[in-house]
Amino acid sequence: MPLYDFTADLNNGEPCPLGTYRDRVLLVVNVASRCGFTPQYKGLQAIYDQFRPRGFEILAFPCDQFGHQEPGSDADIAAFCTDTYGVTFPLFAKIEVNGRNAHPLYAWLKQQKGGLLGDNIKWNFTKFLIDRAGAVRARFAPTTTPESLAREVAALL
Repeated sequence: MPLYDFTADLNNGEPCPLGTYRDRVLLVVNVASRCGFTPQYKGLQAIYDQFRPRGFEILAFPCDQFGHQEPGSDADIAAFCTDTYGVTFPLFAKIEVNGRNAHPLYAWLKQQKGGLLGDNIKWNFTKFLIDRAGAVRARFAPTTTPESLAREVAALL
């Protein structure tokens, strides 16, 4: 199944066909509001602002599977991201990224690009970089800062 065949619910509950993002470079990230990596929202917003005019999108998927670090409702998460970090990139509804209830998009992403220690997502802020054709080009660990991805994003634009 190609990336563009998936649908995910936005933070407000509206279904969003990922075909909406066809011909764009994407960074898909599982996020959390109470994580040591949460300040990466600032870097994510910075590269979004820098590259969005050239066809770049960040798709953020809140997840509470790691240390219960995303306990809030979708509305709470949206308010936190907007008020604390000025996030303007798309926030999706909270999902699971591992296990039998993993969102189909994440099952596909993990199949396309396994991690260093296996396919499962190990923690919040794991990042997948996807080219304009919908192919997963790279997977980055939570410790990889968004700012450090600027050159790789620019190369795909």
